[in-house]
Amino acid sequence: MTTRQYFGTDGIRGTVGRAPITPDFALRLAHAVGQVLRRTEARPTVLIGKDTRISGYMLESALESGFASAGVDVVLLGPVPTPAVAYLTCAQRASLGVVISASHNPYPDNGIKFFSAQGTKLPDEWELAVEAALAQPPAWVESAALGAARRLSDAAGRYIEFCKSTFAPDLSLRGLKIAVDAAHGAAYQIAPAVFHELGADVVPIGCSPNGRNINDGVGATHPQTLVAAVRAHEADLGIALDGDADRLQMVDASGRLYDGDELLYVLADDRLGRDEVVPGVVGTLMTNMAIEQALAARGVRLVRAKVGDRYVLEELHRHHWLLGGEGSGHLIILDRQTTGDGIVSALQVLQACLRQQRTLADVLRGVERFPQVLRNVRLAPGADWRANAALQQAQREAEAALGADGRVLIRASGTEPVLRVMVEARRAEDAERWAAQLAEAAVAGAPVSA
Repeated sequence: MTTRQYFGTDGIRGTVGRAPITPDFALRLAHAVGQVLRRTEARPTVLIGKDTRISGYMLESALESGFASAGVDVVLLGPVPTPAVAYLTCAQRASLGVVISASHNPYPDNGIKFFSAQGTKLPDEWELAVEAALAQPPAWVESAALGAARRLSDAAGRYIEFCKSTFAPDLSLRGLKIAVDAAHGAAYQIAPAVFHELGADVVPIGCSPNGRNINDGVGATHPQTLVAAVRAHEADLGIALDGDADRLQMVDASGRLYDGDELLYVLADDRLGRDEVVPGVVGTLMTNMAIEQALAARGVRLVRAKVGDRYVLEELHRHHWLLGGEGSGHLIILDRQTTGDGIVSALQVLQACLRQQRTLADVLRGVERFPQVLRNVRLAPGADWRANAALQQAQREAEAALGADGRVLIRASGTEPVLRVMVEARRAEDAERWAAQLAEAAVAGAPVSA
């Protein structure tokens, strides 16, 4: 497959003001995307949503201009979660959905990603077609063929109603006090409204964006803020989203934090309890072994995908399964949403607890997480870790010693010269010891290519 120059695993992302996250590139990108769309559709329409970063204004204007210059109509959604764009693209019968967001990254970063007309991630072939169009001179349309732009004024309201529709109509959140942390991001108005309209007493946190505070000490990437708030407000539960609201972490009344691995088990457990067939779920290479073993004990297979919700989704489609996710909180429930959705996932977890009249701790009783130790080993320039005989020998020894009570995962970072060494074991001291030995072998025995 041809190497992609701009697209990563989740669209195009980087620091604002540095290539490719610049207004001139955003204009060229939209024009190229418009050219690709017009190969199969005479008058395409795209939806553009964004999170709360101050750079969103600049990139939104540039994208709007680029699409218009290619003869594509634009519908502006304003600040809405990434999954809202996926839903509205499908509901509005648009040709494409565009999201301006860098998700859980700090505010100096931003990104651009796309959804198909069906509200799904687009295939590699489509991204390669866009990159090929970017390499060609622009083909400006004549004035009569320019695209027009309008704003969908009730985008947030439509998405709120969609989220509520995924919650069982015979259930209510009345009597529950829920702390909702929106990370000063795209769901800052929407998330509190959803839970309030379903009956909860909502304590909003991270719901005051100023363009520069997204994910800053709040949200799913900084859940201790929510833990403290749940305790301070004596809330029954806490819900933490990230900047574009596709990640979820939850906290119970005692202040215990539940990550995506545990919430994935709760979702599977709920379906099993209702006698639904759950042949398997998709996790990632980092999914805790305790979850895998607990699911296996109930006859549910866990398939591990590469890290990243894109790969989880690919495996779900391959197996025709419905539930998948990763520890970071990306949860995919394909009979509720086409993509990861923090608000919808939270509603499904709440629904599971209400149906069974059990707390999260009750559902997960007996599912004891295996300690995981992660070491980041910085490699020398040219170091070939795959040819490291000492590392291979240390890995064999670790795997033999751990047996069925642990595992070793070694993978290279995709963004820096770092080797990630993860050891998972039933006992924390075993995980620490083997991680240290593997990290030492990675440095000492790495051959350097000429």
